[in-house]
Amino acid sequence: MAVLLKRGRVVDPQVGLDTVADVIVRDGRIVEIGSDLTIPKGVTIECAEKVIVPGLVDIHTHLREPGFEYKEDVATGTRAAAHGGFTAVCAMPNTKPVCDTGSAVRFLTERARAVGLVRVHVIGACTAGQRGEALAEIGDMVAEGAVAFSDDGHGIVDSGMARLVMDYAKQFSTTVISHCEDSALVKKGVVNEGEVSTRLGLPGWPAAGEEVMVARDLALAELTGCRVHLAHLSTARSLELVREAKSRGLSVTCEVTPHHLFLDETALDGAYDTNLKMNPPLRTPADREALVAGLLDGTVDAIATDHAPHAPHEKALEFELAPFGTTGLETALPLVVTNLVTPGVLGWADLVRVMAIGPRAALGLPEMRLEPGAVADLTVIDPEARVEVSPALFESRSANSAFLGMQLLGRASEVLVEGRFALRNGKVVD
Repeated sequence: MAVLLKRGRVVDPQVGLDTVADVIVRDGRIVEIGSDLTIPKGVTIECAEKVIVPGLVDIHTHLREPGFEYKEDVATGTRAAAHGGFTAVCAMPNTKPVCDTGSAVRFLTERARAVGLVRVHVIGACTAGQRGEALAEIGDMVAEGAVAFSDDGHGIVDSGMARLVMDYAKQFSTTVISHCEDSALVKKGVVNEGEVSTRLGLPGWPAAGEEVMVARDLALAELTGCRVHLAHLSTARSLELVREAKSRGLSVTCEVTPHHLFLDETALDGAYDTNLKMNPPLRTPADREALVAGLLDGTVDAIATDHAPHAPHEKALEFELAPFGTTGLETALPLVVTNLVTPGVLGWADLVRVMAIGPRAALGLPEMRLEPGAVADLTVIDPEARVEVSPALFESRSANSAFLGMQLLGRASEVLVEGRFALRNGKVVD
């Protein structure tokens, strides 16, 4: 099928492109970018006042399948991804059973091929059952297509095991994604340790519970030479450690989430809203400002959603008992446009850098570029579209969003995955 995207602002800093142009897609690839282009037959989409960028990718998504399909599954999760403007997601391994074998990677890959609307890259576990005691089948998972390895949801507390994981992963030239949580320090913490935890009478989670593990894993990355990606960093000190490590040439990247960029612990009040309970917790306003600064100076490589859907009955529990996490696939782009692009904090090229280029580079995923011959994974953004964050918005099976009730600006209108519409005129294409 041929598709002509007319008169959009085409932005891709990888090829030095930021101009109003037409884009022709045919047989899954970009065939021409220029002015006043036409096609003899096919689909023409008017993109005036819209922005065309390389397909967005989320490298931190919980699809929940297998084992927790009542929260989310591959079909609903990839619908949510398309609705949010993403052409690809990376699925975390903390499922039931844990994705820690080659056969588990193969299952998810085949399931995504059968029912997924966007690309699904599989992340395998570092240790068997994510228990931190023995290596998972890393070699077999690499052979089945796993793109990285993580015990996300659990920090690997044993430093010797963490080193062994990195040593082994390095042999396969793959990436270890570190969940930086020292459980001995965190204990039963549920919110940032400090004034707010004291006021609300909730167990505190000290910033050091993250920062100690960041420092350790950076030291192990230097020792082993393994490529390490630090997930969902939340404190100013964590970013300082990454900045210093990068200045010394370590092969390290990091991500931040929209909820840590745009919310802080002051959002917590006497309502004890469990949608604001996430791992790591919301930190101080100063930490939040440091994360934004890290985006601007290039310390942060990627915005990742940490999309963590939960059923209503789970989030209805008392704050201490409710599970950690917020959905994120369908609000990430509007939040970035509203809070960073529209006010001029970031430009469109910066958005592409942290939501398309940087995430792929961090995990060694194939590049997506806006140039003739490239695979046509594209996101078309309407910067003026209004978004009301309510349960009715979501294609996800769950609606446990930390941003419910907000009015945002900017959303995807079209998503093409290898030239096929996954989203058209803001509606998911089945």
